[in-house]
Amino acid sequence: MATEHPGILVLPGAGSFGGELKPLLDELGACARLARYPGRFGRDFGRVTTFPEVVDACADQVGSLPAGRTVLVGHSFGAYVAHATAAELERRGTLVHALVVVGADAPRLLAVPPDLGSDRSAAAAYLERIDPGLLPDPSDEWRDVVLDTAMQDLRLLAHYSAAPQPYPRCPVFAARGETDPLTSDAGLREWSGATAGPCVRRAFPGGHSGLLTTPAFADWLRAVAARA
Repeated sequence: MATEHPGILVLPGAGSFGGELKPLLDELGACARLARYPGRFGRDFGRVTTFPEVVDACADQVGSLPAGRTVLVGHSFGAYVAHATAAELERRGTLVHALVVVGADAPRLLAVPPDLGSDRSAAAAYLERIDPGLLPDPSDEWRDVVLDTAMQDLRLLAHYSAAPQPYPRCPVFAARGETDPLTSDAGLREWSGATAGPCVRRAFPGGHSGLLTTPAFADWLRAVAARA
């Protein structure tokens, strides 16, 4: 029997190593874990991966969560990984109690310009437009690592958008920042067609990533997990 506490897996966005999610993870406490994408940490750092490989790795990590209700929280690129991971977990027979997607329009609206995965200048301009805090300062050598990682993620996302995806049955909770240039209220409404379950939408003050650090978002996420 599941406990009263959720196990929350938080999936970061393109190029992210989880730094912008630390305040949220601290707020959520021991019930939450940061998803570790293959090719991003440890000895396989920099290894080229596929979208299905990332999904399988995230599904495997759900087994290490605290026992209880399974909640997936995906931000931006991570929202699409979380959506596919929910479907994969259900295929494996694991119940997903809630899928929270943040800073991402519904999958059917996703279109990744092809140059973002190959043109460094185009990718950098795109990332700085939607999330000025994502890329380090040009003088920081870590900038190239983040940019290369983001471009790899955007290539994976282009492959994801080109192939039909199975839809999960779990409820979807879609959120966006009110000033996020990458999403819209209409784009959030379309998430209702990406699940066989119910869909709830919410807008918060802030931009693409800024809402993640607000107490209002953390409170809402805790409430979602509690009633999932």
